[in-house]
Amino acid sequence: MTRPRFHRILLKLSGEALMGPGQFGIDPETVASMAGEVAAAKEAGHQLCLVVGGGNIFRGIAGAAQGFDRATGDYMGMLATVMNALAVQNALEKIGVDTRVQSAIPMSSVCEPYIRRRAMRHMEKGRIVIFAAGTGNPYFTTDTAAALRAAEMGCNALFKGTSVDGVYDADPKKVKTASRYDSLSFNRVLADNLKVMDASAVALCRDNNIPIVVFNIRQPGNLAEVLAGRGTATIVQNEE
Repeated sequence: MTRPRFHRILLKLSGEALMGPGQFGIDPETVASMAGEVAAAKEAGHQLCLVVGGGNIFRGIAGAAQGFDRATGDYMGMLATVMNALAVQNALEKIGVDTRVQSAIPMSSVCEPYIRRRAMRHMEKGRIVIFAAGTGNPYFTTDTAAALRAAEMGCNALFKGTSVDGVYDADPKKVKTASRYDSLSFNRVLADNLKVMDASAVALCRDNNIPIVVFNIRQPGNLAEVLAGRGTATIVQNEE
């Protein structure tokens, strides 16, 4: 299947993707590897912005299950995403990539506040913008934040980097006969409750006609390959 090429994308990375072989926290080698993937995509001429989750440090809904107030837990999760964003920024700038971190929760000592026009200007100047702290509101996931920022930045697509090479009809890590989809419609994802992203994020992308591309970020060189319309991935888009 030949997929379209996209010029401006938002890359969504889960916090778990930064753990590497560990069970918690940030693995510097893994973050450096992902920074190299992002740098290669930028070198190929793409404009990129990123949203990073915080599940490797703290997940609000899990904290709520353990007795934390849900809103408090979500704010703690947002702070975790800022830590991850700074780690990714550090890795990118070590290899000469100019970046800016913008947080939905103002913390001017460590990063910029989220200002849409400023973020767009950074991208136009070739900088990679990393959006942190989700939407700045509890009860919203970083999936929803990624869809929202993709719409605000006028992105051509939302790329979700995972540890599998697309969307399957069952968990490929548990079911050996699981089959991968090359393409799906937004409505099919919502109707079948396929775990691509949160339903609110999928609906937001559908309503703004922003394709979601699910691919394996851990495979070296894969981001640039998928951006070029090659590589293995699943694309979720509106029906023709």
